[in-house]
Amino acid sequence: MVFTKIGIIGSGIVAQTLAKGFLKHGYTTTMGTRDPAKLATFASSNPGLKVASVKETAASGEVLVLAVKGHVAVEALKGLEAEIAGKTVIDTSNPIDEAHPPSPSMPVLAYFTKTNESLIEILQAAYPAAKFVKAFNSIGNAVMVNPSFKDGPPTMFICGNDAEAKAEVTHILEQFGHSARDVGPAQSGRAIEPLCQLWCAVAFKEHHFSHTFKLLA
Repeated sequence: MVFTKIGIIGSGIVAQTLAKGFLKHGYTTTMGTRDPAKLATFASSNPGLKVASVKETAASGEVLVLAVKGHVAVEALKGLEAEIAGKTVIDTSNPIDEAHPPSPSMPVLAYFTKTNESLIEILQAAYPAAKFVKAFNSIGNAVMVNPSFKDGPPTMFICGNDAEAKAEVTHILEQFGHSARDVGPAQSGRAIEPLCQLWCAVAFKEHHFSHTFKLLA
């Protein structure tokens, strides 16, 4: 489990937050986007960061991060089958239904997935040669990288079908200040992905975004 090159597919706040985290911990980090101009300012303020095409990023990364909105997650990897084959892909996305945003009368995020499926399962079925691991989907960007809580490291629930891939993600999570809890195969995404709905419900009600989860046992 020796890897030093990270490829991040995405350009939003989650992608940027994780990119800074990987740079902080000494990883060679590349962000892949279809519009490099969107990352020009961010790249200039983060020395060492490389911005490239999505295909080049997927090819160069030893471990990949998929940090895009859920409704474009499958599409974002189209044409990259050869580049992602055999690699760990950290899936940070949630199946949020963008057409039905939350409101005061319905504060819970709507999902486009059915009850007995999850986005990570959809991704794994679409790209069976990749090794998807769900992580970073139920936490705010403010506390993704080395958070400080008086009760100690928060719990990051992960799932995926490949044990070696989950070990790689666990290593990253420990560096980033989280306690990883493996809850099983990709099907367990059906339990992990709704944690984002719970996280957001608390955020919307209490108007703060620095909370997270911790499993006590």
